[in-house]
Amino acid sequence: MLTTIEGVYRDGKIEFSQIPHDVCDGTPVIVTFLSSDSVDLQERGIDRAQAAGLRAQLATFAEDWESPEMNVYDNYDETKSDL
Repeated sequence: MLTTIEGVYRDGKIEFSQIPHDVCDGTPVIVTFLSSDSVDLQERGIDRAQAAGLRAQLATFAEDWESPEMNVYDNYDETKSDL
């Protein structure tokens, strides 16, 4: 039987988004860490209205930030060490 439950790794522990049912204590698990390109703003105390305000303020930078010349900053530390 396979059961999949979403969770978050924090302070050396996995916090499940829901409690698994029909799973006994001591059941072996395999944990796969997923990379995330998004940031949980609510976890950082930012609500929807604040997020919209931040997005509007940062929109003025979007054109410059997304230009091809800025790609060098995607791996800044690696690029700098190659110099």
